[in-house]
Amino acid sequence: MDLSYCTNVHPAEDLRGVLAQLDRFALPVRRLLGADRLGLGLWLSADVAGGLAGDEASRRRLRAELDARGLEVRTLNAFPYGGFHDAVVKHSVYRPRWTDPERLRYTTDCATVLADLLPEDAAGGTISTLPLGWRTPWTPSDDTVAFAALDELARVLRAQAAWTGKPIALAIEPEPGCVLDTVHDAVTRLGGRVDPDHVGICLDTCHLAVSFADPAAAVAEIRAAGLRVFKVQASAALEVSQPGTPEGRRALAAFTEPRYLHQVRELSGGVVLASDDLPQARHELPGRDPWRVHFHVPLHARPAAPLSATTDVLRDAVRALAADGPLPHVEVETYTWSVLPGAIGQDDTGLVRGIAAELRWAREHLGVLETAVEEGARP
Repeated sequence: MDLSYCTNVHPAEDLRGVLAQLDRFALPVRRLLGADRLGLGLWLSADVAGGLAGDEASRRRLRAELDARGLEVRTLNAFPYGGFHDAVVKHSVYRPRWTDPERLRYTTDCATVLADLLPEDAAGGTISTLPLGWRTPWTPSDDTVAFAALDELARVLRAQAAWTGKPIALAIEPEPGCVLDTVHDAVTRLGGRVDPDHVGICLDTCHLAVSFADPAAAVAEIRAAGLRVFKVQASAALEVSQPGTPEGRRALAAFTEPRYLHQVRELSGGVVLASDDLPQARHELPGRDPWRVHFHVPLHARPAAPLSATTDVLRDAVRALAADGPLPHVEVETYTWSVLPGAIGQDDTGLVRGIAAELRWAREHLGVLETAVEEGARP
């Protein structure tokens, strides 16, 4: 299994900060795991990506810095444009949209950078991106502009692949509240409209769980539309079976924080009810049936009752994908360590240990599933 952890968990808005991340976090994680090589899903702000894209010597230096530390990059996370660790992020993470030329420029810059960072043995790479933009405002003309930008990016990626021999694919990540809210939305809007060799899906299993979609059915729908899952973001959502009880409300209150948007969905009588953020959900949703919350929780550490985590959705999605062949790149993406209740993961030592524990969990639990499916055994 091709596994990495996403560095959007670390604040770094310039190249010096990116390099500091490697020594402060990534290198200690690799050493703690006892691994010769550690995969990174690298996040670069637009300023950093633009600077590197325009300077081949800087790209070579970054590649040398990675090699010297036993780190490798096969995927970039180009969803956040910048400011991902500002005091308040919320809706700003969805800007610029795919209607804005800056989004295309940023993603093209990322492709230039990734082409020079890929390991020698890599067949190709992936770049994950936002699901076009937040759902409002969004007009038919916005759709036309966004898909024209995706067509232009596919043209760039085709030309790049012909030159390098290592194709890079864009993986669009459905997320609750966005234009492509669910996998079904993504399949409906993208199928037949994008180049399936260079544009496909990033399956974030936290987002998948929040939508209450069946993982195997979602994977089958993607396949039936002629699209591919190019990247899996291994993540788990927060779940509470009885959100309207005093215990449920108290437990959820600990996860109400001001930085990120935490979309909430309630499955009621077969219908998925929606609220755009956790603080509003208690007033907007009935609270009689289970809630799932877009709050990435560590894969290896289930929250205390009455809360739980949707790691079974992750397992089921990986099982369904493995049944089709080798797994796509798997990226552990718990970016919320700094806003988790209590002190867990909020100092360097705790964060290093937490990331290492998540990677061990993913290697053990997801790798076993992949092997079991390959061998025809019952997982």
